[in-house]
Amino acid sequence: MRVISLPGTLDYRTSDQVFAEVGEDGADKVMFDARHVRWVDPPGMVNLLAAGTRVRDRQGAPPHLEMPETEVAGYMARMGFFRAAQGIFDFEPPPARRATGESDVLLEVTSISTNSDVHEVVDRVQGRAGAILSRVLNYPASAVVQFSVILSEVCQNVLEHAEGPGWVAAQRYNWEQRLGRRVVVIGVTDLGRGFRGSLAEEHSGRFGDRWGDATALEAAFIHGLTRFPDSGRGQGIQQIRKQVRRWNGFISIRSGTARIADVPEWDTSPPLEDELAPFPGAQITIILPERRPEDG
Repeated sequence: MRVISLPGTLDYRTSDQVFAEVGEDGADKVMFDARHVRWVDPPGMVNLLAAGTRVRDRQGAPPHLEMPETEVAGYMARMGFFRAAQGIFDFEPPPARRATGESDVLLEVTSISTNSDVHEVVDRVQGRAGAILSRVLNYPASAVVQFSVILSEVCQNVLEHAEGPGWVAAQRYNWEQRLGRRVVVIGVTDLGRGFRGSLAEEHSGRFGDRWGDATALEAAFIHGLTRFPDSGRGQGIQQIRKQVRRWNGFISIRSGTARIADVPEWDTSPPLEDELAPFPGAQITIILPERRPEDG
């Protein structure tokens, strides 16, 4: 059996380590060892589902998932990870705990495969988003609608461009030590064609030998190119980027072997990375920070 040891912190960056191992050839049965995971966020969870799906589809059977030995397993259960993982992993779910009070989860891990899934995500999150964005992040009331539009756009991207399975999740955190503020973290992942595959037919010719994953991400993220020949269609990524920037947030997109990001002053991530472990679809990570009076 081949063992893929998950990092202690599983987020959008450390997921690269997981996909590097997932991409290795081999007929041995695979086990994902999550025993030493101490922290996992929405991008980490949806990326883990994508990694498990890749192995399952390649081997024709779900890989085994060894549970975390910490309270992380309970958090993943509250986030709906194990419900979404049915049929993707073979695992022994943690003991069920009776819910007490209102859930603190902003958006449980949710599968995206139809338009009705997108509507359900938006409907489910609007009520919670109103309270969290206003009371936790101190955003204006108008931000609730804009936040719902962002969720709708990133989920719609799975349906229109990916043509593969996708998942979305969101949660709030207190980053007092890391940032000195509270944040909302959103993760969306799909196993579709990726940005290079989606844009290739319409745009690869103009770039010639420079065409690749990084070039495709720059074309969509920075220059607003889409797979549609007529202008004005498919501008979702551009609109999301502009809105996240207005809120001084962070957004990154990982596709193929590259990652591109719009990085605010409070983060140190590189704006462009290439030659990463291949990933067939797209991963979108959005971090929205709390607004303070000094922000104006």
